[in-house]
Amino acid sequence: MRAGGDYKNVEGDLKMTKKSAAKKVKKNVKKAAQSLRAEDVFQKRFDRHQDEFRRLYASLYGNDAMYEELCGHMRQSYEARNKELKALDERRESDPNWYKLNDMLGMMFYIDNFAGNMKGVESRLDYVERCNVNYIHLMPFLDTPEGRSDGGYAVSDFRKVQEKLGSMEDLESLTAACHKKGINVCMDFVMNHTSEDHEWAKKARQGEGEYMSRYFFFENAYEPSLYDKTVPQVFPTTAPGNFTWLADAGHFVMTTFYPYQWDLNYKNPRVFNEMMYNFLYLANRGIDIIRIDAVPYIWKEMNTSCRNLPQVHTIVRMMRIISEIVCPGILLLGEVVMEPEKVVPYFGTVEKPECHMLYNVTTMATTWHTVATRDVRLLKKQLDIVNSLPKEYVFLNYLRCHDDIGWGLDYGTLMTEGIGERSHKQYLNDYFQGYAGGSNSRGELYNADPVTGDARFCGTTASMCGIEKAGFEKDDVAMAKAIKLDLMLHAYMFMQSGIPVLYSGDEVAQVNDYSYKENPNKAVDSRYIHRGSMNWELARNIDDPDTVEGKIFEGLARLEQIRKSEKVFVSNADTWTIETWDQSVLCIGRYFEGEKIIGLFNFSEFDKTAWINETDGDYMELISGEKKNPVGVDIPAYGFYYFKKL
Repeated sequence: MRAGGDYKNVEGDLKMTKKSAAKKVKKNVKKAAQSLRAEDVFQKRFDRHQDEFRRLYASLYGNDAMYEELCGHMRQSYEARNKELKALDERRESDPNWYKLNDMLGMMFYIDNFAGNMKGVESRLDYVERCNVNYIHLMPFLDTPEGRSDGGYAVSDFRKVQEKLGSMEDLESLTAACHKKGINVCMDFVMNHTSEDHEWAKKARQGEGEYMSRYFFFENAYEPSLYDKTVPQVFPTTAPGNFTWLADAGHFVMTTFYPYQWDLNYKNPRVFNEMMYNFLYLANRGIDIIRIDAVPYIWKEMNTSCRNLPQVHTIVRMMRIISEIVCPGILLLGEVVMEPEKVVPYFGTVEKPECHMLYNVTTMATTWHTVATRDVRLLKKQLDIVNSLPKEYVFLNYLRCHDDIGWGLDYGTLMTEGIGERSHKQYLNDYFQGYAGGSNSRGELYNADPVTGDARFCGTTASMCGIEKAGFEKDDVAMAKAIKLDLMLHAYMFMQSGIPVLYSGDEVAQVNDYSYKENPNKAVDSRYIHRGSMNWELARNIDDPDTVEGKIFEGLARLEQIRKSEKVFVSNADTWTIETWDQSVLCIGRYFEGEKIIGLFNFSEFDKTAWINETDGDYMELISGEKKNPVGVDIPAYGFYYFKKL
């Protein structure tokens, strides 16, 4: 009996073993099939770009071993990408214009100012949704030295979050939470330089040749002096020169921006490869949009300006290829501070694209020029240039951002009207400080140069519109006018070709924060005047229509709703300007798939008449809901209209 029982047990065990083995084999086959499919996806993408990628890499480096290493790392990064991000990649690959729709609205903020840390931001995502925002730009959050960070743009570790802000795990949690709400996440990738506290820089400073070759080191001043003959200075007042002498190392090092930011040498393939590994690592943390900081500067050649050199475009094109192979859901946003007709090379071509999006910097500066002069002619010309560019090009439009306003205007055109560059820059800086032109603006200068008379301006949108001054003086009439100007400027921004981006706090009319002067690490940098912490007490007023916050928030919400509901606001719509025969009134038209909207914007504090004559049918004014045709339109001070053709 016992023997028979044992036999049956053994037989049962064998059956279970066979069943388990079969199950395990089936699982392994399934896993292998999935791996094969994954490899097929990667290989198909790689094959599509392989010839061009190899050729571009060889044109800069001619190093097959380094190329093969890079390709191997790309495959590893693809395999390490989680299934949710891969699924997002596939959806976006099938709809490459996904980011050009009329529902895209951005908001940029510093994590600590907005919500303390990354966990805090995650807890505030309902507020972000309430703002109709589906794209957040997290200002620099990677590890930087305290007091020597240039606002976070001197990175000491590309794979570590600043401790006060959280961790990489917190970042992944935040991006995953954003994706569940349909919110895209943008971050800065500072690739022109590292902090002097970066591991490479520390080893270079100690004389290790391999790491010195990753920067630009010189034993004496001769070669730096040759560079200085043709390379302009970025900050001639606060950080003069392009090189810093390191007494302890006995060498000069190239520092285009600040002495603690050491320029990377992209002639060294190790630099390019390692920075691309960092790029892919960050992409795999769930980032959707990579903002390439200071992209025109990343290639250096003696006897040139070290700006916008052809090799820069080779590098950006390779970044685009790498992302399209490993993580095609990623968008590249180029930070190129030049006029639109000169930044367009950074879009690449339709066949060989580079950046997906670029900033519309000059139009932003020209907008504030228009506020100060009440003259739309230069702005109209600027918009005509942008509107004439191919519809594939997507610009990010904004009124204010984390940085100062540099008055890089079209002075050639202004001089034909008798306006000189130096005198006009002086007028603009005086106006926005509240000293000239009947100004109600408040703010401060940045990098003022007494020799050239040049300076940049700092201030929030609300303060520049007069909300700070009206509030301080308790002037209700002035406040009503300032709120109208603020909303008119946002309405105009929404009508531009591209994607609008808000600066956090603008949705509640947050004014300048002068407390930065009390912080020794910030006091020397007036840009912190518009980088104040989010005032959540004021944000509680967004539902109270009797408050400034409520009026601004509700006004913006109405504009945002119109933009999302009207298809003419897609990025690739036809956009043009219309002559109004009044120098203070701007008119913009938009057309897409049979629908048409006309926008009118009065940049003057006086009532005006726009002498337009759109008689091609009946129209409705979208803000009021009234039927009203855009013909000889009376428009109140700082007023605006959206006319939709019925």
